[in-house]
Amino acid sequence: MTLKKGDFIELDFVGKIKDTNEIFDLTKEDVAKEKKLYNPKFTYKPITICVGEGELIKGLDEKLVGRDKGKCTIEIKSEEGFGKKDPSLLKLVPIKIFTKENLRPFPGLNVNINGLIGTIRSVSGGRVIVDFNHPLSGKDLVFDIEIRKILKEDKEKIDSLISKITHEFESKLDKNNLTLKLNLEEKYKEELKKKIQKLVPSVKSIKFEDKKEEKQLEKQEKPKEKPKLKPKQ
Repeated sequence: MTLKKGDFIELDFVGKIKDTNEIFDLTKEDVAKEKKLYNPKFTYKPITICVGEGELIKGLDEKLVGRDKGKCTIEIKSEEGFGKKDPSLLKLVPIKIFTKENLRPFPGLNVNINGLIGTIRSVSGGRVIVDFNHPLSGKDLVFDIEIRKILKEDKEKIDSLISKITHEFESKLDKNNLTLKLNLEEKYKEELKKKIQKLVPSVKSIKFEDKKEEKQLEKQEKPKEKPKLKPKQ
């Protein structure tokens, strides 16, 4: 079965810069350990995405269409990945901006200036050149992909969408009527509802219940324990 837009899939990947073969992102723990990139704080596991919904970079998302379950290698040109280098994003920043923060600038240092993330390219006298392009802009990429599973059940698809927002939830699908127990602000509930209705159109209705209120109710209804009597000495 070949993939089409709107399919939900579970996949593993290793993303590399084509020219240097340097790995910049991956989901496979064994590869991370083999290449000495393992981070114990990171959870290595397959990701679940909906093909064509922009959950991956554009080129990779588009090139999944027509693929079969299993392993493949996909090459992505820079313009289909993180874009070409934009010279206008190379900014001259006075060195005093850094000295005020007791920071010694040097080439390669990643910095946050007024909410923008950049990399220092050069330091000369009182001038610092900061590159605000994405670190992978201008680079062709290679992805080693393994499409492990194509999700068929609506419940699986729904749970994969919710888990991108929160892991604290309960879902029940009964005759295409969905009940969700989770704690989210109303605007996020509305966004989630629209997304589920768009990507899992068989769902007829969605009802939200607040898990917090349920816990409070359980607490109120829980009978008080009788005090334990100490045995007489």
